[in-house]
Amino acid sequence: MTPQELKTVLSSGLLSFPLTDFDAQGEFNPAGYVRRLEWLAPYGATALFAAGGTGEFFSLAADEYSSVIKTAVDTCAGSVPILAGVGGSTRQAIQYAQEAERLGAKGLLLLPHYLTEASQEGVAAHVEQVCKSVKIGVVVYNRNVCRLNATLLEQLAERCPNLIGYKDGLGDIELMVSIRRRLGDRFSYLGGLPTAEVYAAAYKALGVPVYSSAVFNFIPKTAMDFYHAIAKDDHATVGKIIDDFFLPYLDIRNRKAGYAVSIVKAGAKISGYDAGPVRAPLTDLLPDEYEKLAALIKAQGAQ
Repeated sequence: MTPQELKTVLSSGLLSFPLTDFDAQGEFNPAGYVRRLEWLAPYGATALFAAGGTGEFFSLAADEYSSVIKTAVDTCAGSVPILAGVGGSTRQAIQYAQEAERLGAKGLLLLPHYLTEASQEGVAAHVEQVCKSVKIGVVVYNRNVCRLNATLLEQLAERCPNLIGYKDGLGDIELMVSIRRRLGDRFSYLGGLPTAEVYAAAYKALGVPVYSSAVFNFIPKTAMDFYHAIAKDDHATVGKIIDDFFLPYLDIRNRKAGYAVSIVKAGAKISGYDAGPVRAPLTDLLPDEYEKLAALIKAQGAQ
C-alpha cells in the first residue's frame, strides 16, 4: 500500500485502536490479542492502529512492541490495514518506525515525543526525521507537547511526501480550521480527542468527518451505528446515544487521569474480551465504577 493509497483509506470510515492484551502477570498475551482482532475486524473499521495510545504503547518494551505489531499485521492481513504507533525520542521513534515497516505495517501513527519541552521547529525536525526514515505513510498526532501549526505542517508536507495524515488531539478549533484551510486535501484529517464521538458532529462541520473510536473495543456495533448516524446527519440517533451512553460514560472516565485507557480495558472485560489489567502508571477502575460501566454496556444490548 503506497502512502497515497493509505491516505485514501483513512479519508473515510471509522478508525479504531485495539487494546493490547496482557495476562494476569502483566505480560503480553498474543492469543488474547489475536482473539480481539478477529472479533473486531469484521465490524467494518477502515483501519486499526496497533500499539497506539489506548494500546499502551508508552508501556511496551522494544521486544514486546515487535510482537504486538507482528501479531496485528499477521492476524489482519487481507482484512483491514494496520498502522503502528511510534513515539518517544527521535532515534527511538525511528527504530520503532523501521521495525513496523519491516513487519508489514501499512503506515505509522507518530505519537508525541515525551517529557521534554521543545520548540515547534524542533518538533517539526523530529517529525521530518521519522518520515524520512521509512517509505510507508505517516500520520502525525498533534497532542500534548506536539503542537504543530499550519505553517510548519505545510513545510513538512513539502519535504515529506509520505506524511499523509493529520490527527488532532488538541481540540483547538482555531488551529484546526487554520490547518484544514491551509493544507486542503494534502492530508487525511482525523479526529483524535479522547472519546471522539462527543466531538464528531462538530469536527465533521469543520471538514474532519473521520475519527478514531475507543469504545469500538467493547461496543463495536454501537460505535458503528453512531458513526453511520454522524455520516447521515441523523441527529436524533446521535443525540440519543450521547444521552444514553456517552455522557454517563464520560462521568466515569473523567474521575481520574489515565482513565481514558483504563475504562476501555474495563469495557472489554465486561464484553467478554478481557485484555488484562493496565500497566503502571495507569490504574484500573474501582469496583463501583466498573459496575456503573457494566450497566451502561448492558443497556446497549448484544454486540
